[in-house]
Amino acid sequence: MDEKEDFVVIDPSIPEEGPSAPPPGWFDCVTGYEDSKGGENPDENYHPPPPYALPDSNQNAFVPNVRLPTVSEDVAREALLQFVEKKWSYSSKPAKHLVFKDLRPLTVYRYRLETYTESRSSAWESEPYSGQYVDGPQNGMSPPPWEVQVEYPQKYTDVILKVRVPHSAVIKGCYRCQCAGSVRCSRCHSRGKVRCLHCHGHGRRGAGKNRRMCTLCAGRGHKRCTQCHGRGIKVCPTCQGQRNLLHFIQLTVTWKNQVMAFIPDKLPEFPLKNFEKVSGDNFFEDENLLVYPIVGFPDQEICEMSKKGIEGHISKFSSISRILQQRQTIELVPLTHAFYTYHGKDYDYFVYGKENQIYIPKYPSACTIL
Repeated sequence: MDEKEDFVVIDPSIPEEGPSAPPPGWFDCVTGYEDSKGGENPDENYHPPPPYALPDSNQNAFVPNVRLPTVSEDVAREALLQFVEKKWSYSSKPAKHLVFKDLRPLTVYRYRLETYTESRSSAWESEPYSGQYVDGPQNGMSPPPWEVQVEYPQKYTDVILKVRVPHSAVIKGCYRCQCAGSVRCSRCHSRGKVRCLHCHGHGRRGAGKNRRMCTLCAGRGHKRCTQCHGRGIKVCPTCQGQRNLLHFIQLTVTWKNQVMAFIPDKLPEFPLKNFEKVSGDNFFEDENLLVYPIVGFPDQEICEMSKKGIEGHISKFSSISRILQQRQTIELVPLTHAFYTYHGKDYDYFVYGKENQIYIPKYPSACTIL
């Protein structure tokens, strides 16, 4: 291309664009937050306050007796009809005309342990300084991480809250533009234009007689840089032209409900994962700062899992977070094994959950004709 390249003249005082993160040693040391660093990702969690007293190993939680739920033939048939209506490959005729042989209710318990935890971590953050209030060390010392006051959410809900640590703010000149407010455009290397990718900078596309002027760059081979709008410089993306930054420590408070659910696997022909999306009748609930293992329950596996789960949660979470509350529940999840005949052949299916969901190992062929 014969067109002469014209370059933008840049003020030599405008610096090259610096790093997007503060250099090492940029931040002052704040007592209690010595390990806080710059960046979007907070550091590791702070150790929680001194531990509370562990539950007395001699105490236990006792569970009342419970009656087994049953499903009638009408309910079992209606649940099956609703299921097959959603399956285009299934005929509704077998569901309408099957003959029940037996409806066998099965005992299914679901144990759930919830441990509600709070963890705290911090990182240095910044924003352009344009004259806003600065809550710095002149107002006193910053409170330690676990003494920063926050509003607590509803228990057993997962919430992440980010708050500024009081008295941690400080004003510093922008490290990215060296307090100039502007930086040279790194995309176009301060030229104000970039090569046209459509014609690869040639100004024309095609070959031989089909060679035509590139319509995207009007034959120039280059286009105006969209980041600096052709000026060769751009406003500093970090300080937004303000030249100074307000740095502060941002505390990240994470509340999380740690859940462990367990159902004894005593029915190999029924997939346990099916229980994940259905509910049951909650007949036992125990809640405290730390709960006690369950004893005396008819299903010994539930008792063993209660003891193992409580010990595991305390061991796993108490060192990296503060345990605010624990809750353990036992649900009786309805499950009925339905046996029936259709055209002289035996079949079966399961009705499970309070929602009367259906699981069918094998369904009569849709091609069967009455």
